[in-house]
Amino acid sequence: MRSNSKKVGGVVKRLTLLGALYTLLVVVGTAHAQQGDIAFGVDTMTAPSASSASGNYSPQSLTGGAYPVFSGDVIFYKHQFGISGDVAWKASRGSYLGIYPYRPIFYDFNAIWVPSGLKRVAPQLEAGIGAESIRFYQNFFVCGFTGCTNYSSSNHFLGHFGGGLRLYVKGNFFVRPEAHLYLVHNNLEFSSGRTTRFGVSIGYTFRPPQ
Repeated sequence: MRSNSKKVGGVVKRLTLLGALYTLLVVVGTAHAQQGDIAFGVDTMTAPSASSASGNYSPQSLTGGAYPVFSGDVIFYKHQFGISGDVAWKASRGSYLGIYPYRPIFYDFNAIWVPSGLKRVAPQLEAGIGAESIRFYQNFFVCGFTGCTNYSSSNHFLGHFGGGLRLYVKGNFFVRPEAHLYLVHNNLEFSSGRTTRFGVSIGYTFRPPQ
């Protein structure tokens, strides 16, 4: 586990700016939105095994575990294109190399495409950027300007590609099988910079009055 407070601070600042920009786009987009969606699900992760890790990566794999997921989007361009965001985190703490309790968190901001005119079944595709934040827990608290925590974080930028199939089961409620690929920059704490999240979400579509 590496510690570099300057790098972490720089990552946090850039992610804060990214989050602020995303929020602004959501506010502007919602004013002209033709559709909005929210969803919650439980996914899992799969990644290369520890045995396949190269000398640059840790033998710890991200495979396994339950990941609660929140997601949302607004569609505002020609009833098909919009912006979306996801956050997924490991529900229970894992054991990092049998030493440290840890929990990875993934979040991303994307461009999204959902075709219009489909009532019962609708595919969706999205691509964007985000971050992986790995929390390593300790048995003492460290206090700073923002409060006290019992963990340190290692943050990495990532690229995200995802897709799903919305199956509208009743009215505006849908079930969505989904799969997501994360390409994490310098993900040296784990066996690879590539990991896949897949599972099922349940969501609701908000549409303007006809």
